[in-house]
Amino acid sequence: MKRWRSARAVLIWVALALAIGVPIAAAAASEQLAWRGPVYILAGFAGIIALGLVLVQPLLIGGYLPGLPAYRGRRAHHWIGGALVVAVVIHVAGLWFTSPPDMIDALTYTSPTPFSPFGVTAMWAIFIIAVLALLRQRLGLRLRTWRIVHIPLAIVIVAGSVVHCLLIEGTMETISKVALCALVLAAAAKIMADLWRRRTLRGESVARQ
Repeated sequence: MKRWRSARAVLIWVALALAIGVPIAAAAASEQLAWRGPVYILAGFAGIIALGLVLVQPLLIGGYLPGLPAYRGRRAHHWIGGALVVAVVIHVAGLWFTSPPDMIDALTYTSPTPFSPFGVTAMWAIFIIAVLALLRQRLGLRLRTWRIVHIPLAIVIVAGSVVHCLLIEGTMETISKVALCALVLAAAAKIMADLWRRRTLRGESVARQ
């Protein structure tokens, strides 16, 4: 039994590493990089890493990763959230440095590219959650209130990030990109279903009492 648990834990971590690492490696092998500058490349890979972190977040908060129970998972969730903000800032700053007019159009929702509004909306949702997380104690947000705010914003982040990524035809390899996006959606759907189930069971327990 212990061997099975250990093997299962290793498989889960290996699968997660492959889910994030393969798209990064495939993008690094793209021929399009030959035509890109270093800042643009850095911005692009920061975006790929950000999407990978979006996959990790629901896995942490749901306690699905071996060796990270509820308490450790929540703490790691906070740190990964900070890393996500940094990755998004690098992504946006790099694109701004390479083409300010395009970024102004994107941030003002006037860009002709279809993927821009989804990415910008996800970015603002990430920043809002980060600010609220920092000010949560000062604002006196209770757990229930925090979830009411956090969950819809998390859905916006997941949906916006996935659509943004899928619509971009860039250095990311198609199959690994689609697989990563599918895993992000599956992880988000899993945690949402589990939270709904726990809430339903808790409500039934209270009703019986």
